[in-house]
Amino acid sequence: MFTSRNISAHPEFFILLGIPGLENSQVWIAFPFCVMYIVAVVGNIIILHIIRIDRTLHEPMYLFLAMLAVTDLVLSSSTQPKMLAILWFHAHEIEYHACLIQVFFIHAFSSVESGVLMAMALDRYVAICFPLRHSSILPTSAVMKLGAAVMMRGLLWVSPFCFMISRMPFCPNKVIPQSYCEHMAVLKLLCADTRVNRAYGLFVAFSQSGFDLMVISVSYVMILRAVLQLPAGDARFKAFGTCASHICVILVFYIPALFTFLTHRFGHHVPRVVHVMFANVYLLVPPMLNPIIYGVRTKQIRDRVIHGCCGKDS
Repeated sequence: MFTSRNISAHPEFFILLGIPGLENSQVWIAFPFCVMYIVAVVGNIIILHIIRIDRTLHEPMYLFLAMLAVTDLVLSSSTQPKMLAILWFHAHEIEYHACLIQVFFIHAFSSVESGVLMAMALDRYVAICFPLRHSSILPTSAVMKLGAAVMMRGLLWVSPFCFMISRMPFCPNKVIPQSYCEHMAVLKLLCADTRVNRAYGLFVAFSQSGFDLMVISVSYVMILRAVLQLPAGDARFKAFGTCASHICVILVFYIPALFTFLTHRFGHHVPRVVHVMFANVYLLVPPMLNPIIYGVRTKQIRDRVIHGCCGKDS
């Protein structure tokens, strides 16, 4: 039983430990994290700028890519500045409401990123299986509506996380053994029955990411069937190349995300340092790699970058 003396409505602040187990190395670990964050910010801003100024890129594939870039900027910027402050300047305190805002942004925009990847898989399916009807099946208006639906889904379904937490009492322990505030990590500080919170978290995870992964899988099975039926080897190679970058992005996002999600709930024997490092990778590596992968694999964007850097056409 908890008494009123060891339960509070909510603390003024929490303590983020950073990377427990690597305290002596945190200053040096922060340097590659900082470089990855800079690459993520610069790369995604370049992608957005190129798509904005080039009207020939105002079509579904690139509009979805712009949505992905905005999502990556929000995801990385919601955690990395504070994490670098912890690792370099020992700024471990985070104010209560700032922590809940971080929880909201991390989970809402992770959901948005998953939804955008699903929409991009659908776009690839339509482009490869129905190339002559692509513009009529996915006009710009449909792309914008799909993007708005994905955004609203993330914002509305994740909002209850913060609402439920804000109405529950906290124990005296204010330490979060991570680099940022995450839903499950904050739940462990509550002095109350959190079964409803955990059940809702599982529902959101499986109904959103589970649904998105199912649509992505079905889309690529259909794409594979269509590609294998193409008569020319060059056509097959081009179609596979078109999808290769998207598949890489999907794997880079979902593998660390699933590891982090499952470890929080079932991986009690996973070393904490491994869990925390994967949690950091989950929110930093995809935003860094996405603009690089699409910049290298997409000729229009690659040519624009080369022209801007070298002042000449490729």
